[in-house]
Amino acid sequence: MAENYEKAGVNLEAGYEVVRRIKQHVASTARKGTMGNIGAFGGMFDLASLGVKEPVLVSGTDGVGTKLKIAFAMDKHDTIGIDAVAMCVNDVLAQGAEPLFFLDYVALGHNIPEKVEAIVAGVAEGCRQAGCALIGGETAEMPGMYEGGDYDIAGFTCGVVEKSQLIDGSKVKVGDVLVGIASSGVHSNGFSLVRKVVADNNLDLNASYEELEGALLGQTLLTPTKIYVRQVLEVIRNCDVHGICHITGGGFDENIPRVLHEGQGLKIQEGSWEILPVFRLLEKYGGIPHREMFNIFNMGIGMVVVLDKSEAQKAIDILTAAGEKASVIGCVTDTEGVVIE
Repeated sequence: MAENYEKAGVNLEAGYEVVRRIKQHVASTARKGTMGNIGAFGGMFDLASLGVKEPVLVSGTDGVGTKLKIAFAMDKHDTIGIDAVAMCVNDVLAQGAEPLFFLDYVALGHNIPEKVEAIVAGVAEGCRQAGCALIGGETAEMPGMYEGGDYDIAGFTCGVVEKSQLIDGSKVKVGDVLVGIASSGVHSNGFSLVRKVVADNNLDLNASYEELEGALLGQTLLTPTKIYVRQVLEVIRNCDVHGICHITGGGFDENIPRVLHEGQGLKIQEGSWEILPVFRLLEKYGGIPHREMFNIFNMGIGMVVVLDKSEAQKAIDILTAAGEKASVIGCVTDTEGVVIE
């Protein structure tokens, strides 16, 4: 028993209990290539087992940002781990990579095993959705760094793609179309502004508002970030994809142009997809100019696939069969800039 360490605010026994609690969740994410068990100093993965001839590893790391503040206020912690996974795996997917494994990092002021288990259960759910293995992580109890029940979570993923199939935007050309795939909500970006809108207007997270059609505001804001891995990989296998954009912070203006070349721009047709009710609410109560909303939020589109016009319907059919809402939302033009009509 480390009594002096416990007096300093660190409960080693609680840490041991966390490991016991999360083993089942970690085991549920096993996939081909997984090696070893939780508890080793390093997570292992057998890349050779995949039979990739010229493997290119694509890695990504991210957190959830101040969406965590909404989770604290609602005392709901079982979905925030999905967000952590989604933000990482959707990024590597944008290069055409299949996520292989994931590691998480949870730092908190006081180790409450039940809460940590809920967080990691969410991580495991995200990994199952993405088809990647949770092979390791860290739970750091840091009294004095985090107040009360506050915590932070971050993650790291590594994916693989055949070198010949890497999607880097090099094939994007004028006339290509943008197939947008619906988001599940605000996802995990823009929450500093979201929280300001809530605070400035004294909005109640446990109440519903006209724009939300009966849903509670807090639950709506905590809707997990959609994970697009399986659906988009199926499109990649069956279509000639020129570029993929994960719509995160910076919205349409920052993220879609990442795949463009000099002299290229975008024309996006508003009305070709559903702008989710939560964005109408934020625009109204925040007094945010409509065009600016597209430079902050995903506005109902979480992922964009760029391909030749002749391939668009095939991609949409694949995504629709997978249960996604998808449509052509715009095209690549020969004029730099993002125009939303």
